[in-house]
Amino acid sequence: MSKWTEIEKKYYMPTFQRMPVVLVRGQGARVWDDNGREYLDFIGGLAVNSLGHCHPVVSTALAEQGKTLTQTSNLFYSVPQLQLAELLVKNSCFDKAFVCNSGTEANEGAVKLARRYGKVHLDGAFEVITTFDSFHGRTLAMTAATGQKKFQEPYTPMPSGFVNVEANSIEAIKKATTKRTCAVMLEPIQAEGGVNVPSEDYLKKVREWCDQKGILLILDEVQTGMGRLGALFGYQLYGIEPDIITLAKGMGGGVPIGAFLCKKKADVFKAGEHGSTFGGNPLVCAVAYAVTKHIIENDVAGNARRVGEHLGSRLAKLKAKHRFIVEVRGRGLLWAIEFKKDMAEAAMLGCIEKGLLVNKLKPNAIRMIPPLIITKKDVDEAVGILGEVLARQAG
Repeated sequence: MSKWTEIEKKYYMPTFQRMPVVLVRGQGARVWDDNGREYLDFIGGLAVNSLGHCHPVVSTALAEQGKTLTQTSNLFYSVPQLQLAELLVKNSCFDKAFVCNSGTEANEGAVKLARRYGKVHLDGAFEVITTFDSFHGRTLAMTAATGQKKFQEPYTPMPSGFVNVEANSIEAIKKATTKRTCAVMLEPIQAEGGVNVPSEDYLKKVREWCDQKGILLILDEVQTGMGRLGALFGYQLYGIEPDIITLAKGMGGGVPIGAFLCKKKADVFKAGEHGSTFGGNPLVCAVAYAVTKHIIENDVAGNARRVGEHLGSRLAKLKAKHRFIVEVRGRGLLWAIEFKKDMAEAAMLGCIEKGLLVNKLKPNAIRMIPPLIITKKDVDEAVGILGEVLARQAG
């Protein structure tokens, strides 16, 4: 046992169920522990390390901006912040952007924007419809938005203003819509909730309903955005345009940053109605600008699509081989493998033993969310290891 696990027990709040690995170094899709052992990383900082570990684009931007200017507050104009906002807007369907510190903050800001819209345009409407098995963050409000009781029950009563309904059901959304509704907030694919892929026409139907009722559509693309699904943004794969989108994770390539963007009609904030001390600081914005620019100019999303198709086909073959695999589902480089029984912990630990990091998503499911720069060779290695582990468990 590493000394660091003992230090954690003594000094750190026990809020994480950690894997038995102390990581100290990373490069590309590989990481090394404090004993010098190498692992193929198919977790990628929980979908954060879009360009892998220590990519030159990230390290160079960090070093250069770190020597130039790191924090000014939003009382002043900041060049990296405005460069990032311009890049995001020009490569999306949106008109305005706000930069914050995380995905949770992005979702909080999006909900505040929707509530402000409801107050200005919908006679004070304030409720936001979300779905069961969604995940929108860890603050109290976003825990209420998250349609999973396991996250809500330790902190009840929940803040009001959120209605959780059945996922992938336009009828459930229609039934829940009232005069109090200002927005519907969805993930294109529910990532933390199980990598649940909706029907192809689901988002179109929701978009039509929101248009019919005059309410906003918010897409939480904290995990699905920035190339993860094989397009720069997930909404592009479903033939719709939301009114508001939230981003984080892969946008910073490893630095903590988030953002929400909106269409002109939803641009209702006035000076003083929203803000952040650290949000949009020059250091993280310079990195996110460099990462986003690299993703766009080097077709990183295209690599995620091509390599993701290969990963999906390899996992499908694994399913055909093992009857205890219930389903393989995903898109781009976001995949889940669901088992008939609760064997995800054993599968995860078995993969660690063989030098592969995968995420235990649920007791009966594991998730693969590798860096978007991985190769088909990396996929073959990862699925080969997973196959060996599952064959051993099957025996």
